[in-house]
Amino acid sequence: MTRTLHLDLARLPDGWARDVRLTVEDGVIADLAAGAEVTGERLKGAVVPAITNLHSHAFQRAMAGLAERARAGVEDFWAWREAMYRFLDRITPSQMEAIAAMLYAELAEGGYGGIVEFHYLHNDPDGAAYADPAETAHAHRRAAATAGFGLTLAPVLYSHASFGGLPPKHGQRRFIKSTDQFLKLLEASGAEAMAFHSLRAVTPEQIREVLAAVDAAIPIHIHAAEQTGEVEDCLAWSGARPVEWLLANAPVGDRWTLVHATHMTDTEAAGLARAGATVALCPSTEGNLGDGFFNADAFLGAGGRFGIGSDSHVTTSAAEELRWFEYGRRLQARKRTLSGGTGEHVGAGLWLSAARAGTRPTGCRTGEIAIGARCDLVVLDTDHPVLTGRDGDLILDSLVFAGSGAIDQVWSGGTRIVEGGRHVARETISAAYRKAVAELNA
Repeated sequence: MTRTLHLDLARLPDGWARDVRLTVEDGVIADLAAGAEVTGERLKGAVVPAITNLHSHAFQRAMAGLAERARAGVEDFWAWREAMYRFLDRITPSQMEAIAAMLYAELAEGGYGGIVEFHYLHNDPDGAAYADPAETAHAHRRAAATAGFGLTLAPVLYSHASFGGLPPKHGQRRFIKSTDQFLKLLEASGAEAMAFHSLRAVTPEQIREVLAAVDAAIPIHIHAAEQTGEVEDCLAWSGARPVEWLLANAPVGDRWTLVHATHMTDTEAAGLARAGATVALCPSTEGNLGDGFFNADAFLGAGGRFGIGSDSHVTTSAAEELRWFEYGRRLQARKRTLSGGTGEHVGAGLWLSAARAGTRPTGCRTGEIAIGARCDLVVLDTDHPVLTGRDGDLILDSLVFAGSGAIDQVWSGGTRIVEGGRHVARETISAAYRKAVAELNA
């Protein structure tokens, strides 16, 4: 399918341009010309690249807010995890689909054009495999199709409770796959990427076996060093910290994405940057769980590349994730740190860096308004109060730091899925979501 779009004002890789004509073929920008006459569908306002959400557990959107009761001395990540295990005891594939579709619609409204689904909820409520091992993976594909949202499916290998191959706990029964089962799941699901849950959930032997069996170009995702307890347990098991161990024992390179990587030494952060890996930061979830602050100075200072994800989905706004990241740095430094990295405009630097970071973790060129990239666009309402009178990269600065409600349209793969700030199928998707949640609460 071919369509022509006319962008009144657009943020291209080398700066802002007016009257930009895009020719879009099968969801990809096939041609681009600035200063063009108006032809095709006209997109008014300011158009910027959409961001790919690099880390998601879609089912957790339905439990956002359910683990916020204060109980002295026990409210840490591990207590939250037990609440999560209880929540997923009953959830069915059809309910997963409804929850994921609602999430993807909300994320689109928040400025995302696609997502990496870090998918580990594989088995039925008793822990047995479904007749189709990719049953729950297919549910997420249907959800993405319903929402018109770009999906990179990354099935997860999760085999053990902790370091050293400890047997899984009862609450983990829906996640567990052997190496052989996981490889069959990858094939059955048509996965675009793959993931090891974490070093505590797989063994070194499993990492080697899987990497020897999969396509050498497939993107690889893994949780690493999110919690200090994880770092301590890894040291006790191996004598090395999680990122340190990965850099020394796994072929970490530009197809790898480390999720969180919160607790790194300067040496680890610089080494990870030199390896070319992407870090998927999830600031709202990291803040919600009290994870800690990412070592941004050492990582960015060594040329590291970061994107953002919303993980447990306590927020669905791309701008809010970036704002959380920047404010965390300012609170640590007790000054107005400039973490954009692309010049004087901090918000613009953050947005554009996060958008460009989507390419390697997805295996698909994203995050730019350029020939050969997926046509994932955010159209901003320049009449919105926080954008009125703004021009150039001040538009993106204002979006990131003050722009709630400024998103008018979002296009994913060349199709408009948000208009007037709302997903075009929100009513239908919301009805299915409400039904699923009612069933879970019955």
